Amino acid sequence: MTTTIAIALFEGVTALDALGPYQVLVEVAGTEIVFVAEGAGPVSDSQGRLTIQAHAAFAEVPEPDVILVPGGLVTVAMARARNHPIIDWIAAAHPTTTWTTSVCTGSHLLGAAGVLEGREATGHWYLRQDLGQFGATPVDRRVVFDGKVVTAAGVSAGIDMALALAARLSSDDTARSIQLGMEYDPAPPFRCGHPAVAPPEIVAGLSAGFAAAIERG
Repeated sequence: MTTTIAIALFEGVTALDALGPYQVLVEVAGTEIVFVAEGAGPVSDSQGRLTIQAHAAFAEVPEPDVILVPGGLVTVAMARARNHPIIDWIAAAHPTTTWTTSVCTGSHLLGAAGVLEGREATGHWYLRQDLGQFGATPVDRRVVFDGKVVTAAGVSAGIDMALALAARLSSDDTARSIQLGMEYDPAPPFRCGHPAVAPPEIVAGLSAGFAAAIERG
């Protein structure tokens, strides 16, 4: 039996949020990865320099086994307005999924769809606390499982989430093999991957940049 994994796309998506988990999950036997968007065709990333091909429209994949919703700063406005087709699709598909997952600010779209009510959830550090507006309890962890809802922190955490999900879709050894095949053995050159350890001036500067980008819409 094939497990259908629908990776949602939208204009302004953060590419690694979608492609990091894809690189993991495509290696799980018995899965079919489908990129979905408002319509089939190319979707531009947050930088406008990369396009990802959506295989199908949301309406064509109404009941995937797994939903994976990436993030991007545009999700803040999308979640506040609650009028993007991706939100309606998440809300309609979630009741029949085996797993409903997100990466980074994709958790805001889960929240807007009503998925996070009463659940623990994580997301990008700059906007994690905003998840409370959707009835969630924000948690500062890389990956959070709460029932069948799985949320990951910012961008790179999507790979961690996908490996944890691969173990549940197949086995721990499958996930270990995928991790080894990717040589996923992080050793970053700087100890700066979380605001708790980053220099305060870096945190402040990046926060200001995020705020400005969100304000611009």
